[in-house]
Amino acid sequence: MTVIAHLSDLHLDGGPRAARRAGAVFDYLDRSSVDVILVTGDIADHGAPAEYEEAAKLFADRGNLFTCPGNHDRREPYRTVLLGDPTGGDEPVNRLHRLGDQGPALLLCDSSIPGRHDGLLAPETLEWIRGSLATLPLDVPAFVCFHHPPVVLHQPYIDEIRLAGEEDLARVLADFPQVVAVLTGHAHTAAVSMFAGRPLLVAPGVVSTLLLPWEAGGDRIVDLDAPPALAFHVWENGRLTTHYRVVG
Repeated sequence: MTVIAHLSDLHLDGGPRAARRAGAVFDYLDRSSVDVILVTGDIADHGAPAEYEEAAKLFADRGNLFTCPGNHDRREPYRTVLLGDPTGGDEPVNRLHRLGDQGPALLLCDSSIPGRHDGLLAPETLEWIRGSLATLPLDVPAFVCFHHPPVVLHQPYIDEIRLAGEEDLARVLADFPQVVAVLTGHAHTAAVSMFAGRPLLVAPGVVSTLLLPWEAGGDRIVDLDAPPALAFHVWENGRLTTHYRVVG
């Protein structure tokens, strides 16, 4: 059995509010037993090096923690501070991690477009996904992870800045039946849908919760008082189960 703790959208900004909420989630995880912690983007709020230094302290001594960038992240400081890559660079940040000899693989993909809030998996990223999946044995389950959901979630603000070019990704995944699910963030609301014949599982937001159009609140679209939350994805015997939890 593999348990993946999936969280997203910390938006660390050097202030006490975001730090307190992120800290509460990691304190909760310290009292839990999981195999992997996955953070699907918007780790920083402005992409500043100091924000990644704050994140690095929060992530320290967690060898089982993996991340991918979001639209609020900036590739160069993300690379240099979080990943320890002194070369920096502004090309997409894509990484493959295998969770032990018998565990699943995580494809950590960069769906960000520098300077914009909508998302796209660039051609080189799609080729990287195809090449990475091709290196895996067919019996190794794989999770494709990135920030922007590739489907409409019925929240107009997020739907306007979701992933574009999703049909290109669907064509890639069609050739690889070992892909178990697609894991994303960005929406600041827990959601479950389907994409390319697989579950699409969206992590809730840590820093805030986005309200849906039919919820009370009038013109208000974000709830800053709702507690942070996360997902637990459980892979066992060829079956995936997801649980969502709020953190008081």
